[in-house]
Amino acid sequence: MRWFVIFSGLLMSVTFFLVVIIRYGFNGDLFAYEEWLLTACFWGFFAGAALASERGHHINADILGIIITSPKLRWWRRLVVLTIEFLITAAILYWGYLMLAEELAKYPIWKTTPALKIPYFAWRLSIFLGFFFMTVFSGAFLYAHITGKEVELGDDADTKEMNNEEEAGQ
Repeated sequence: MRWFVIFSGLLMSVTFFLVVIIRYGFNGDLFAYEEWLLTACFWGFFAGAALASERGHHINADILGIIITSPKLRWWRRLVVLTIEFLITAAILYWGYLMLAEELAKYPIWKTTPALKIPYFAWRLSIFLGFFFMTVFSGAFLYAHITGKEVELGDDADTKEMNNEEEAGQ
């Protein structure tokens, strides 16, 4: 996943640089770059989302993780958050499956881009796979939390600091 994110980020940067140089420096145009770049963007974006989910670094607005200091309440809060996350990603994964199934049912008359004829299936597959991995990772974190396995998530940094402060205060 990291390589998808790195490659798509580099590809976007180089492409936009070349577009500016070709357009304003040479009064030309890079043919249909929007179409193939959009494909790279979709794959990079959803690989990045899955990567963030794998490492627990996705964006959240969970202020309760900072406010709640009781270990028992923190455990229950984490259970609720992980359960909601798993259910939402699973629902979106199901909708992604329906989207792919609908697209596959239309074969061989797939909807394609105008110039390069890139099938929309390429973008929809990236959405499905991104949510597949996000669902797998959130399910794994939920399972690990329920079974009591130590898993360090991105938002757990405050937990270590709180535990160190509690131990120092005792």
